[in-house]
Amino acid sequence: MQLKTAPQAPVVKHKHPPGLAVLFFTEMWERFSFYCMLSILALYMSESLKFSTTLIGQIYGGYIGLVYFTPLFGGLLADRVLGFRKAIVLGGISMAMGHALLAFPPLPTFFAGMCCLIIGNGLFKPNISTILGNLYRDMPEKRDDAYNIFYMGINLGALMSPLVASYLRNHYGWHYAFGAAGVGMIFALTIFTLFRKHVAAGETAPALSSNPSPIQEMKLTHRQERDRIFALLMIFAVVIVFWMAFEQNGFTLTFWARDNTQTALSPELFQAINPSFILLFTPLLVLFWTVLRSRHWEPSTAAKIAIGMLLTVAAYSVMTLAGRLGGDVGRVSVNWLVGTYAIITIAEICLSPMGLSLVSKLAPPRMRGMLMGAWFVASGIGSYLAGLFGGFWDRMNHSSFFSILAFVSLLAFFALLLVIKRLHTTIVEAEEMSLRVAAETQA
Repeated sequence: MQLKTAPQAPVVKHKHPPGLAVLFFTEMWERFSFYCMLSILALYMSESLKFSTTLIGQIYGGYIGLVYFTPLFGGLLADRVLGFRKAIVLGGISMAMGHALLAFPPLPTFFAGMCCLIIGNGLFKPNISTILGNLYRDMPEKRDDAYNIFYMGINLGALMSPLVASYLRNHYGWHYAFGAAGVGMIFALTIFTLFRKHVAAGETAPALSSNPSPIQEMKLTHRQERDRIFALLMIFAVVIVFWMAFEQNGFTLTFWARDNTQTALSPELFQAINPSFILLFTPLLVLFWTVLRSRHWEPSTAAKIAIGMLLTVAAYSVMTLAGRLGGDVGRVSVNWLVGTYAIITIAEICLSPMGLSLVSKLAPPRMRGMLMGAWFVASGIGSYLAGLFGGFWDRMNHSSFFSILAFVSLLAFFALLLVIKRLHTTIVEAEEMSLRVAAETQA
């Protein structure tokens, strides 16, 4: 695995822009609304709507897949028509409407609400991530840190949501929990609108800016564009496998928590474990990378993603063992599930925020919004496959189910190793170009 990182440019000290806090809290409340709904979605379809596991898998996978597929079009619309701010506001309104519809019992409103959420997420999700990257045009050395901080906001919202959803659905009913998700979306829109001035610098795409910075005007050769797009496509392919495994969190791992774990807790509460670990492990892992960097041992970005896939293999190997030791036919200690969440959380930190930052670094400026959308499309394909594969949960031993996920993740790890040197070269070249232009801007 390639360990060499990009050469260090002269240190340019910048503070994070105030827009980071605005986007942090906007995304925190948007993710609260998203996971508030998602944490009870499979349980609601199983226990209230009485859908079969196969049908739940099709709907769950289809919904998550479309939620992540529509950002491709949302990013494209923002690049060419709407601009990032309008896309985010329209998306937020659509999602708030979707959660409001879910708060009513009739089945038609259930599906209408999901359609509004899919459309709204497509407009909202890629463009808030792109605005964040745009705020760091003149300080690329801070971009990775910014995305790690932003990712903690995502998981703070994800941590609160299952706790709120569980309390409301157990004390007041399913639809109060869905209604709480709508309130979270309103909070997100309010924060983004009230503090708009702090993110205005990142609201326009490079092609639309009336006063582009030197970094915006950076010209890439055909070869550079081709290499960057190839690198992103390879990362997207790995991301598909990762999310196929990871998104079992809201589906089969929730059923495992309910049916195969020795606990009296509501099963949706286990979905708070992953974001809790994100908040705990992210500062520790960033500190670990910093220590390695000071000794010139830090893995490259591509190597970190490969490490994430190897940890995914380990996580589902633990669940395979849990199944064979009793979880196939009965209940086992809760420690198996908690341990799996701990491992796959570290995998997520190695992979997901690094992937977001890579899109911001590598995407040619003229297609940055679209390629940020493509990142979510890859996530969507993986999520759809998670639901599709999860439909086999009742048809095979749980240990066999988990061992397949571990094996597929291992294949993705080896595939990444085959191209990791080329990926690393492209990433380093992009980082050097950004740092060089940033230094010229400061001069």
